[in-house]
Amino acid sequence: MYKTTLKNITLHADPERLYYAVETEGSLWEFKKDARIELSDGRVYPLSEGECVHSAYEGLSARLQGVKASYRLSCGITVHTAVGFEGVGGDIVFQSRVEGEEKGMISRLVFPGAVDFGKGEKDSYTVLPRMQGEIFYVGSGFCEEHGRVFEREAYMAMFGQLRRGEGYLAVYDTPYDARYIFREDAVEPFFIPSLGLMAYPRRMLYRFGAMKDYNDLAKLYRKHVISRGNFVTLKEKIARNPKVGELMGLPIVNGWIATHISPESEYYSDNPAVNDRNTTFEDVGNKLAALKEGGIEKAYVHLDGWGLHGYDNLHTYPFPPHEAAGGEEGMRKLSEDTRALGYLFGIHDQYRDYYYDAPDFDIDNAMHNADGGHPFCSIWYGGPHSWLCAKVASEFVRRNYDWFEEHGIELDGSYLDVFSVVELDECFSPDHPMTRRECAEARSECLAHLTSRGIIPSSEETLECILPSQVLSHHAPYFTQPLGRAGARSVGRNIPLFNLVYHDCVVIPWYGDLRKKGGWGIPDDDCGYLHCLLNGGPIALGVAADGEAIEQINFVTKLAKKVAGCEMLRHEFLSEDGRVQRTVFADGTEVTVDFEKVTYDVKFGE
Repeated sequence: MYKTTLKNITLHADPERLYYAVETEGSLWEFKKDARIELSDGRVYPLSEGECVHSAYEGLSARLQGVKASYRLSCGITVHTAVGFEGVGGDIVFQSRVEGEEKGMISRLVFPGAVDFGKGEKDSYTVLPRMQGEIFYVGSGFCEEHGRVFEREAYMAMFGQLRRGEGYLAVYDTPYDARYIFREDAVEPFFIPSLGLMAYPRRMLYRFGAMKDYNDLAKLYRKHVISRGNFVTLKEKIARNPKVGELMGLPIVNGWIATHISPESEYYSDNPAVNDRNTTFEDVGNKLAALKEGGIEKAYVHLDGWGLHGYDNLHTYPFPPHEAAGGEEGMRKLSEDTRALGYLFGIHDQYRDYYYDAPDFDIDNAMHNADGGHPFCSIWYGGPHSWLCAKVASEFVRRNYDWFEEHGIELDGSYLDVFSVVELDECFSPDHPMTRRECAEARSECLAHLTSRGIIPSSEETLECILPSQVLSHHAPYFTQPLGRAGARSVGRNIPLFNLVYHDCVVIPWYGDLRKKGGWGIPDDDCGYLHCLLNGGPIALGVAADGEAIEQINFVTKLAKKVAGCEMLRHEFLSEDGRVQRTVFADGTEVTVDFEKVTYDVKFGE
């Protein structure tokens, strides 16, 4: 048994028995002995059954002891591991590296196993970064079998567990090919191949110690992200693009021009009136003018369905703008009129769904699967499409925004659909191979190009690997079951975990009205307007709003502008049932909401 201690934390390691444990002043945290390799053919090789060669070593910090071990498995694979303290901050690193594999041989690598959380007290819980964030109390019975890091199951590359005033933060130090399973109150992180191979060492970091609640966990993770240089605030984004400063607090107004649903789309209806609908650019402009007259002084306008065939059609070349709606001239005039109102003008755009009927479609630019085929989808309005390889997407972004510039259509913002919500892709093309990490970098490059043109970059939801290049997220609410449909309920207990880490880095609007409950990502029993206030974000709305709604909107705008760019310091449950909650922001602003009574109280800071 090897043992080393740092800052009252002791690491116990016996690689031969596959035993790892961390002892703090108040607890012993043992890892389950289920580290293993799983092969693509279904065979499973526990490391505990392999031939183990191990030794002590001067750890990842030269001053500290750790242990190295190699496990030779009967399938011909050797797994090399290293466990020890990293640096002097108290992080314990679990590193693993695979040798002797063939391409496509491995499906997953599990090392270390899950922390054995035990049954614990009833107030012990697991923190998962599923969308905005959730906690699951011991014995909840909830299972997450397909937890993908950098998707809705994990906006952030972390998780944690707390019991008796202590806890641990787990961080995926190599997050791009990472996953987890949550079952029976245990979180098992694991890694998958990159382009068919476990091509590089995989690392998990753990920090154990005193933690009162999930707020402490979030702040510990925030500190970690800042230390790695991956934390870009709105203040820094404003310095890069002053247009971002005009966005702070503004309501997000959603306008729609045209819909065309392909007969091959899953949305196709037997009712022709559903499949083809459109208004005009002029009509949207008139509605915006009415909003202004009704009392919405400033706003950010997001325009959907402006392309030749309407929403989600013909990408990556949806030009010219919809002819029946007014064409190029109509869109140009809407941009001018919107800006004359003092509003910002932004559009929906798409560089992942790659439509077969797009005038520039070339299958060579699509993602390539490992078998040489290509992804296929026909769910969305435009019908059959593949997926554009993100590695070539920036070429299309540059070309299309040159088109806007050449045709005199000024844009203040653009929303590159799904870039910050769908899982990271990999491409096996010999001409543009792409790992998941390269996919994140390529998507970020597209958003950064918008910034270089003075355009506010936005996308759908908030994967932290994209966040340094993203300013606006059109929603990042809570995980509900079902998601986005009637009857939605909370799965765990919702917490603003993401905002506790990143509130001052991104603008996240919420959909809501005091007169209504439910909505996309909002439990049916909750009022989305209260979540908007609680999270200090702007509100999203359609182009039509009555006087009572406008009064609500203007209050949210005042609050959102006040706390935009402020850290969310703390979130609290003030009632046992969790229906009364409070958030506190760095400027001293406090927001208290009661979801049962549908009331709120805001105390503005200095």
